[in-house]
Amino acid sequence: MSITPLIEREPVLDIQNLRIEFRGKSETVVAIPDLSFKVMPGESYGLVGESGCGKSTTAMAIMGYLGATGVVAGGSIRFNGKQLVDASAKDLRSIRGRQIAMVYQDPMSALNPVKTIGAQLAEVPLLHMGASKREAMAMAEAILADVRLPDPGDMMRRYPHQLSGGQQQRVVIAMALLAKPSLLLLDEPTTGLDVTVEAAVIDLIAELRQRYSTSLLFISHNLGLIAESCDRLGIMYSGEMVEEGTTGEVFRRPKHPYTRGLIDCIPDITGDKRSRTLAAIPGSIPLPQERPRGCLFGPRCSSFVPDLCDRPGLVLEPAAEDHLVRCVRWPEVPAATTSEAHVEPHAIKKLTAISLSDVNRLYPVGYRQTVKANEAVTFDAATAEIVALVGESGCGKSTLARIVTGLDKATSGEIRMAGENIAELQASERPRALLQQIQMIFQNPDSTLNPSHSAAFSIRRSIKKFGIRKGKAEIEQRVRELLEMVRLSPAVADRKPNQLSGGQKQRIAIARAFAAEPSLIVADEPVSALDVSVQAAVVTLLLDIQREKHATMLFISHDLALVRHVADKVVVMYLGKIMEQGTVEEVFGKGAHPYTEALLSAIRSPHPDEAPRERIRLSGETPSAVNVPAGCRFATRCHRKLGSICDTAPPPLRKMSDTHEILCHIDQAELAARPSVLASAAKA
Repeated sequence: MSITPLIEREPVLDIQNLRIEFRGKSETVVAIPDLSFKVMPGESYGLVGESGCGKSTTAMAIMGYLGATGVVAGGSIRFNGKQLVDASAKDLRSIRGRQIAMVYQDPMSALNPVKTIGAQLAEVPLLHMGASKREAMAMAEAILADVRLPDPGDMMRRYPHQLSGGQQQRVVIAMALLAKPSLLLLDEPTTGLDVTVEAAVIDLIAELRQRYSTSLLFISHNLGLIAESCDRLGIMYSGEMVEEGTTGEVFRRPKHPYTRGLIDCIPDITGDKRSRTLAAIPGSIPLPQERPRGCLFGPRCSSFVPDLCDRPGLVLEPAAEDHLVRCVRWPEVPAATTSEAHVEPHAIKKLTAISLSDVNRLYPVGYRQTVKANEAVTFDAATAEIVALVGESGCGKSTLARIVTGLDKATSGEIRMAGENIAELQASERPRALLQQIQMIFQNPDSTLNPSHSAAFSIRRSIKKFGIRKGKAEIEQRVRELLEMVRLSPAVADRKPNQLSGGQKQRIAIARAFAAEPSLIVADEPVSALDVSVQAAVVTLLLDIQREKHATMLFISHDLALVRHVADKVVVMYLGKIMEQGTVEEVFGKGAHPYTEALLSAIRSPHPDEAPRERIRLSGETPSAVNVPAGCRFATRCHRKLGSICDTAPPPLRKMSDTHEILCHIDQAELAARPSVLASAAKA
């Protein structure tokens, strides 16, 4: 069967010279000055860039959702040859949902909390396909089976709040695919999902794309995910395309300095903080009203040449076949080089900074029922060591962090620090010296910043509370020192949080944590909400400060590639219990717990030439923390299950080495002989 060459086929989506403005009473903001790209039939096209570059605005313009102030001021958006700009509301309604569908970053923004899943799904065939109610419900149940949700009939009767985040996102995908659209827009569809759930959702989207011959416009700042999911991609910066081409070509031979910078920000699973430093891109995306002349990336580019790069009228030009770049110097700009780190191990005596022994946290619920949030958690962290806690949502990581910091207390067990057992002491019961020694960096920096006070208010408050400095002049001097430590200008001190970027707010949160001069930092997903470039800057900064201050750190994350880069030791948790712990080399090397294998196999790589890895799909959902399985709690999802013993008997603790422990029924020799799922990546 002959296939029409891609170049001769009509695009599903054709955007040419698109200009989007947001018009207020006093000023007009140009969000997208000039944007052009195409999505071909059956193609998956990735749109990549930092927050504020215009990716989501482009998707909203396609859907006609720019709101009262948003205007398409120029250019065209054609869908299957039909002009969408200035199309009537009736025409847009006939296209939206039926021919073009969208999956949002937050599934709850597309789900009605007071309607059952079945009722919401049935609306699509009722409205767009002229189906009867019985037909619509049958189609809804069938699509739930297609997205591999358990017991579709029961799922139809549930409300959104009764579903996990991964289940909610699958329902939204089912809703989008129900009418078999020609084009599916995916706006950060896996942000906030666990790595295993993300892998399952992405595999599902790829499978359904093939089944329904749907074209995808995939918006994400996760380069690894784009590298594995898309045929072509476009790199956006400040509202314009700076590079475009086939995915393999762009990732193998990036031409634009911005693309090279983004790729260099990504942690590598084959290296760590001692072998490589994440090279952050300096500066930030300019505000729409502050765009420079010529190359918009110019102020952040190390290869910028005055009177050349600042000339107006830069265009996308061919750099190779199917590869375009908007840079006048691309042939002469040297290729990005990996920033090597030569970090010597801490030259201090390794003492135990904090030790946890059989820590349990139980929450009574209902009649004689108990949620086992943490069970027999035992590990320790040495001075100046970074211990990473990893696992899916609900595994007990954050509960443990709250107990360590005194925001909650353990039901039983010991947490020894500075000679005291703090397991059952909440913050209000701890002596001031102990409060000072333990500080926390939250996932959301707004948790530590009062919107009505200046950015430096929380830093000053911490300095005063713990008596780090006396007198106004000394306190202000210390604030300046801390801002300098986190690479912020002193001018930031007087700004309100809403005047700061996400990266700036997280730096303020880091400065606040270190203001108390603590010996232990608990970092709970400190960079998960940040762009890859900001993430690299914050992680590098955090590592520099931690190394300089010799602070111990508990680093909570679901980003395994980042954990590989940051951690000295890894603790893998599942349903409140530790499944595996060891040095980062041991946990990421051969002989891992089956659950650890599944987590590692879900890591997405941005390197197109990397040898394909075994992808381990976990079936089913995590069991309830109220009805914990009698045997191994991972047995219901384990791909290496031995048999009934896994369901009935608690697994033994296997001592793989002095530092490496695995909780599993599989024989120790068999565990040790198993090669790492990352082995193929390391060899490539």
